[in-house]
This record gives sequence, structure tokens and C-alpha cells, in this order.
Amino acid sequence: MSASSASVRFSVLDRSRTRAGEDPASALRATVAFARRIEDLGYERFWVSEHHSVPGVAGSAPTVLAAAVAGAASRIRVGTGGVMLPNHRPLVVAEQFGVLEALYPGRIDMGLGRSLGFTGGVRQALGVTDAEDFPERVRELLGYFGGGQDGVHAWPAEGLRVPAFLLATGAGAGLAAELGLPLVIAPARGEARMIEAIERYRAGFRGERPYVVVSEAVVVADSAREARRLLMPEAWSNTYARTRGDFPALVPPEEIDTIEMAARERRIFEESMAGQIAGTEDEVAEALEGLIERTGADEVLVHTSTYDREARLESHRRLARLVGLSAGALRAVG
Repeated sequence: MSASSASVRFSVLDRSRTRAGEDPASALRATVAFARRIEDLGYERFWVSEHHSVPGVAGSAPTVLAAAVAGAASRIRVGTGGVMLPNHRPLVVAEQFGVLEALYPGRIDMGLGRSLGFTGGVRQALGVTDAEDFPERVRELLGYFGGGQDGVHAWPAEGLRVPAFLLATGAGAGLAAELGLPLVIAPARGEARMIEAIERYRAGFRGERPYVVVSEAVVVADSAREARRLLMPEAWSNTYARTRGDFPALVPPEEIDTIEMAARERRIFEESMAGQIAGTEDEVAEALEGLIERTGADEVLVHTSTYDREARLESHRRLARLVGLSAGALRAVG
């Protein structure tokens, strides 16, 4: 990596994906074990996610899982990518992060998103129908850390500093700029749209300085073919979800090789495989350089899922060497 990328931080998001035949408890324990290894490799932070009623994802309670990760690790920053605020009352979220920060001071991040449940039944069970009040919920949540609101106090959050990050969906980039918060964004709808959102965020930012976290799948392997095969299980899971309405556990590439995909499935599968950063160390270095140059990213949040956990760890190990990470070189936001 070049000197222009030397100041860019690298972090990891793990969604606690289950593998075929594996129970959710095993996936959660694997997330905690993975976090300890990621800390040893010198990554900046380790985040967990929130999904409800999704068979292939065990991570449904991010603040609970973040507590387990923070307790198992010792230095790395731990947070959520993110807590979906439409599903929760801001007071409760403030209290949860207050407890986390009180237990693990200086190591907790509060990533916030506005995504709703996967299906109408899930949204009904959660008691949410839309995310129109998301900006008000964010403001209320942040307010609890500054002091009481209408006589209500979020102990022990009040007076604590827990960095908040906003996951960009819809108008999320504009809200992050208005509130002066770091922005987490992914090229889900294409890189051009992502870059436009980043530019709007920087142009409208109100605060000391903008901070952009680009979330991307990254796989480093001995060959481009091997890297592609590591991406196949997640791509097929996404394809299955989009065509059959069910998000399954990950299956090995060898099983995917035997599937006779319909034309629409093949198209979605190839779209899911495309646009991710995967290949040899030289290929990944070049792709990362380009991504960082085009976006001006301050940080890259790697969210790679594979069937083979050891291969995923080796990919993260190679990436750490590639970008010059070292254990103990952990920094705070901004």
C-alpha cells in the first residue's frame, strides 16, 4: 500500500453467519473467537450486526453480543454495525450503550442504522411499520448522553462519550452531515451513487471534520480463482434470499457447483460476486488503493463472509500484513 493510504484504518464487521448444519449458538461463539483473533492482527475495531428472524444469521441482539466480544478481547474497539434504531426506543439504546461504556471505557462504538425487518411479519412482531421518525430517534438518543430529557435520564449513559456512527441508507448521509457524525456507507447500489452520497456528506458536514467509513467485502487468497470461490457461499445465500424469500445458512462452494441455476438466479449470483475486492495480495492492494482514492475513505470496514472460517481468518491475516497493521496500534475516532 502507498503512503497515501497509510493513515487509513481497517476494521471488521461480523454478522455471525451460520453454516449449513450448524446451530446459532456455535455461530455466536465463533464470532467471539474471531474477534479475539482480529484483535491480535491489529485491526481498529470489531463490529456486530442486528438481524431478526433470519435463519442464516445468528446475530439478533447486537449490544448483548458486543458485550461478550468486549469481555473476551482486551484492546480492540467494539461496536454495532448497527443497532437498527426503528426497532428500539432511544432511551433503552442509550442505557445499553451506557452500560457497555461503563464496563469497557474508551472501547465502545455506537453504529446506528434505519433498516426495518426482513419481512412484514417481522416488522409487525417488532412493532414497526416505517423508519420516517429515524432522525428524531437519533437526536433523542444522542441527547440522553448530554443530559436528561423531560425529566428522564439514561443512566449510566449520561455524561459518557460513546462515538456514534450513522449507517447510510436513503437520507442517512445528509443526517450524518447535519449531526456531525461519522458516516458508514457501502456501494450497495453502485459505487457512483456511493461516491455522490459521500460528496454530499462532506459538503454539508457540520462539525470538526467529516469521517467516512467504507464497508466492503475483501478476500485475499493465493489466486483470483480461490478468492472467488471464497465469495461464492455469501453470493449464493443472497441469490437464494432474493429469489425465494428466505436467507439460508452458508453452504460450501462444492455444493454450489452442483446447483443448476435458473437464468435469473445466475444473473443475481454473478451480480453478487461482482464489484467486491478479491484476489491475490497484489490485486487486492491495487483495488484497495483505487477504492480509497475514489472515496477518500478514512477507514475500510471489511464484512467478508465465507463458509470456511479458517480461510476467512487467513484472508484477514494477509490483509493485515498487506496494509501494515500491527497489534496494539489501536486508535480512537477522530
